[in-house]
Amino acid sequence: MPRPSVEAERKAQILASTCKVIAAEGFRHLRVSDVAKDAGVSGGTVHYYFETKRELTDAAFEHCFELSVRRRRWILESDEPPLSRLRMVVESYLPEGAETVEAWKVWAELWVEAIRSPELQELNERFYGEWRDIVASIFRDGQASGDIHSSGDPLELANMMVSMLDGLALQVLAGSRAMTVDAMRTTCLRFVDQLSTASVG
Repeated sequence: MPRPSVEAERKAQILASTCKVIAAEGFRHLRVSDVAKDAGVSGGTVHYYFETKRELTDAAFEHCFELSVRRRRWILESDEPPLSRLRMVVESYLPEGAETVEAWKVWAELWVEAIRSPELQELNERFYGEWRDIVASIFRDGQASGDIHSSGDPLELANMMVSMLDGLALQVLAGSRAMTVDAMRTTCLRFVDQLSTASVG
């Protein structure tokens, strides 16, 4: 298998550092010089790949999304029953572990800034549309196999689950004493369990 080009590796390195800085300092406090320092390159190198700060941050949000889906590809391709896959989605999105917590912080920054930025609203719309479609496909499989008793629109069910994960994760990140990671896990898994045909048998 051919080795990725140095340019591709350098670009990915810069985007990873951008996500790290956004998570640590916030979108509004991000400076190209901080990204360059974390990546171990010059500011000029960052600008070689990304002419503007907006171009850099947009690419970083996309990079974060792609990595998020890639880390969970095994769930989507699993032969496990749909309800088991939904439980795995819950477990994989709990805000614990440095990589997942960083990704959640990056998303939180995107949401806040998207309130004021039409450009970021479009990015959020695209990413979230793709993510909802992925989750909806699991619900659709569960309805087809008879594992999920709900006859509701798979996309609406996906919206329920995604919004639950998002809302509770933000509470965890905000340090809520009432909404810990364990409490989030219990709440989300209870929602999944209630979808089972076995629970209404």
